[in-house]
Amino acid sequence: MSFTTAVIGGTGFSEFVGMTSDRWEQVRTPYGPATLARGQVADVDMVFLPRHGRPAQLPPHAINYRANIRALYNLGVSRIIAVNAVGSVTPDIPVPALVIPDQIIDYTWGRHHTFHGRDIRHIDFTEPFDPQLRERLCDITKQMGSPHRLVGVYGCTQGPRLESAAEIQRMGRDGCDIVGMTAMPETALARELEIPYASICVNINPGAGLAGSDHMDFDSMSAALETGMDSVRKILERFLTLE
Repeated sequence: MSFTTAVIGGTGFSEFVGMTSDRWEQVRTPYGPATLARGQVADVDMVFLPRHGRPAQLPPHAINYRANIRALYNLGVSRIIAVNAVGSVTPDIPVPALVIPDQIIDYTWGRHHTFHGRDIRHIDFTEPFDPQLRERLCDITKQMGSPHRLVGVYGCTQGPRLESAAEIQRMGRDGCDIVGMTAMPETALARELEIPYASICVNINPGAGLAGSDHMDFDSMSAALETGMDSVRKILERFLTLE
C-alpha cells in the first residue's frame, strides 16, 4: 500500500495530534531503520515520521536523514511536508509567525548528504522546495489567518548549539531570513529521490543579537512553539482534506 502524503515532524511536533489508527513501526533501509507511523487524518491515509526519533532524543546533527527519506521512498509517498522550528534572522518576522521558505543556504558539515556514494550525480537544486507543493501550502496558510510570511531563505546550521550574534549577522548579509538546524540534507535527499518536498516553519525566537533576543527564554520559546504548532496542525489537516 502506498501513501500520498508524509509529514516529517520536528521540535514541538513529535506527535500528530488528531492522527487515528496510527501503527508505529520501524522501516529498514540500507542506511539503518527509521521510526514512523501509518495512520489517518480526516479519513485520509498518511505517514508521520518524527525526525528526532520516538521519543524525541536525536539532536539535529545526529539525525539519520538518509534512513528517514529512504523509508518514505520505500513506502511510496508522493510528497513530503516537513515541519521545522526556527529562529528569525531578519527583525520583521514576528513570533510565532509561520514561514513557508522558498530557498535555502546550507551551513552544515559532516552530515551524510547524498545517497549516491562514489557515483557522481548532480541534481538540479535551483528551487529546493517544490513550487507546486509550496503554492498549495501558501494558499491554505493565507486562508487560516495566522501571522505568516510566504517566502524566505532558510539558513541551516549544524547545531546543536544556538548561533552567535556574529553568525546571525553573517547569515543576514548572506540573505537568510530564518535559521534552523534540520532542513539539510533532508531537502536535498528528497530531491535526489524525486519526492516533492516543502516546509512549514514556526518562528519561535529572534536570532542572537536581534532586538528582543535578550528577553527570550526557553519558557517563552516553548509557548511560541505550542501556539505555532497548533496553527501548523490545522494547516496540515486542511491540506489533507483537500486531497
